[in-house]
Amino acid sequence: MDPILCRTRTPGKLAVQQLRPQLLNGCYHEADRADIVGLNLQMLRDTLPQSFHAHMTGVIEEIFNTSRLLRDLAEQAQIHVFQLPPVYDYLNVILPCLCRTLRDIMSFYEDKSMNKEHRWRTMYHKLGNELPGTTLPARIIMYNQFLRLLQDLLTRSPNFDMNGMESLRIRILQLREARKIPPPNPIRTDLIRRDEALEFWSRETDSHWAEAIFTQPLPYRREFKHQVRSFDKDRISVIFFMQLKSQTPYVYIRIKQGSQNWVSVFGVHELSIRRGADSVLDLSMWDFAERSAKPWASLSFLTWEELVLFYCTFLCLKIRSPRTNQVRPEEFHLRKERRLFQAQIIDDGYQHVLMVFEDAITGGYRLHAAVWDGKFRACPVWTAFIPPNVSSSWLIRKTSRRIWLRDIQPYVFFEKYRPAHQRRGRLGAFELAFAHSEAASRFHELFASSPVPSAASVAHDSSPETNDTSEATK
Repeated sequence: MDPILCRTRTPGKLAVQQLRPQLLNGCYHEADRADIVGLNLQMLRDTLPQSFHAHMTGVIEEIFNTSRLLRDLAEQAQIHVFQLPPVYDYLNVILPCLCRTLRDIMSFYEDKSMNKEHRWRTMYHKLGNELPGTTLPARIIMYNQFLRLLQDLLTRSPNFDMNGMESLRIRILQLREARKIPPPNPIRTDLIRRDEALEFWSRETDSHWAEAIFTQPLPYRREFKHQVRSFDKDRISVIFFMQLKSQTPYVYIRIKQGSQNWVSVFGVHELSIRRGADSVLDLSMWDFAERSAKPWASLSFLTWEELVLFYCTFLCLKIRSPRTNQVRPEEFHLRKERRLFQAQIIDDGYQHVLMVFEDAITGGYRLHAAVWDGKFRACPVWTAFIPPNVSSSWLIRKTSRRIWLRDIQPYVFFEKYRPAHQRRGRLGAFELAFAHSEAASRFHELFASSPVPSAASVAHDSSPETNDTSEATK
């Protein structure tokens, strides 16, 4: 899932910096050039007979991949700053060669002395003959493989292939020589010594739980009818990252204005979150001089599910950040959601509070488990979206305190929680183990009487959390 940034607003005192150094700006510059080349080739393809389309489409898709990889690399570089020295050397290998290729494609495209079919044929054959065995599509694929390995190098991925990187580097150098592009500075191999490889690549390779949140496919999609603005391709991006030394999570935003790329970074402990318009989450920072909250960014989402996942991820990271002094009470409640139920459960050996929320905008329902008590009280542990139009067979009451739910996929915000421990039966139903049988009965009644709970069915219980709190103290 990609969060959608609809606008950023930066107060005068906000520390916004232009991306440096020059090589990283070069990534953005060549990404822009690749977008232009890809779009022009699309227009050229659309004027040619169908027989040309397959080859052209392959080249176009890879060129757009080049643009995306370059932007991703530049953004990751803002986070993994200690890994930049070896990356600079490798960027200096590929960027001049890539730039020349993109310029050459445009020169063939713009050559009015040839008809459009001849422009494509000449481009394809001349660029494919410069280095034996490297056609134009193969050349672009080679660039992209190199950029992917550079990302692995930068992020210390266990998938990094040093031999593969060296093989591609030699091939690109051969292409540079054939194009009469001066050789780059030698790679500083002392920065990546092979005798340190195991230690180097084993550090920080364990995935953080937040990575899994945004890579799981959404089981359902309840799209917002009214949205602020559509996502502007790669012009804007939002990234969560962890500052390793202090274990402090940060939010990074990159936005392109004209030909310039700008970034702004704040720790989650410095920001507050609230739901603004129907599909929007607003992030604000506290201005100590003016003693008031100032807007930093507004994020607009296509679906309610994506909005919820971003909200829960942010809130959990903020509550657990070692630098968070306090969380404002209103941040614990997602506006325009109504709480229908609340009770204590025993969940993978932990005491959690289980809630059921209804979204007023989309009509969606979700389960939400949070820490019951202690230092991280009310911190999200998992959330699960209830299938639309669930039938009575969705819920099975096994005992006085245990209820099984079918077709539930929790999104987990705590690395020690194991949802598999709650799976039961042949079909892997998800078990809710309530601390009190009365709470299990209320939960069962909430869903058993109709496909989805209605406002009328819960109107008699205006504060269910009060009942369960008193019940838990007995």
